[in-house]
Amino acid sequence: MFGVSRVKLSSLTDICTIFINDNWPKDNTMTSNFLPFVSKDAIDTALASQDNDHLYDLLVQPLHEELYRRSTFDFLDDLSQGQQLLLTYDYLRTQVGQGGFIQFIHNGYVGLLPSMIEQLYLVGANDMAQVLDDVLKVYVLNLDLLNKAKSVQEFAQLYDELKEFEVIEERYNTFKLEAIKKMLAYAAGHLDEFITIKG
Repeated sequence: MFGVSRVKLSSLTDICTIFINDNWPKDNTMTSNFLPFVSKDAIDTALASQDNDHLYDLLVQPLHEELYRRSTFDFLDDLSQGQQLLLTYDYLRTQVGQGGFIQFIHNGYVGLLPSMIEQLYLVGANDMAQVLDDVLKVYVLNLDLLNKAKSVQEFAQLYDELKEFEVIEERYNTFKLEAIKKMLAYAAGHLDEFITIKG
């Protein structure tokens, strides 16, 4: 797997010190040191068909490929905030789809949430941002229990002991398509933040 930094939030204070002012450019311009080439025909087709899945894949797949090539989440530092959001949200989607928020947390991805929450607010996906904020709150309140689970049996018990995540996952499922639409609407209006169009 990747050399993922497993950032742990030790208190509610850590969550409250989300670093939007340090990470989101003051003038709202977004720069990237990685702008993959995508053909004009492919992007025009995706935009004309309004096929969210196609557009999403065109934008996120090159990010996954480069992350895999570099094998470190330090790659996020080279991306614009919009690219970071697409990539980290895709990790969230995959993990939650396979094993819920407990799996997402247990696999060490909880450190992606603070920035993702702020980025979701900035693209107007407020409902999903609130869902993820609630995930962080439950995480902090149950930090000892979540960190204690080391064996497969202890991990499985978390699903019985942390029923709060079931309610949050229902809300996540309610808002996940809306969140993707808002991210893609932002991306469609700011393609130069995500890709270099060729041809």
